[in-house]
Amino acid sequence: MESWVIIAYILFAILVILLARAFWVVLQEKGQGRGSLPGEGDHEVRADYFSGGAGGGHSGSFRVPKDPQKYAQQFVPKPERSVDER
Repeated sequence: MESWVIIAYILFAILVILLARAFWVVLQEKGQGRGSLPGEGDHEVRADYFSGGAGGGHSGSFRVPKDPQKYAQQFVPKPERSVDER
């Protein structure tokens, strides 16, 4: 058997394993809710990054509104917003 056939079988086996794992994860998470319910206030999301070594990395946090309309308004450029939304 040629070497490329063996490599093709190994790649096919890896693909089958990955697809089986993906389907299994989807089935396991099917009944679980994702995200959060709309409401008042904000979520605070913390973003930390550390690259290793001395002094590498940074951290910060930002707020994400729970209200879907307010969240969507953040993506509209300021010149396009009405005066009361600025």
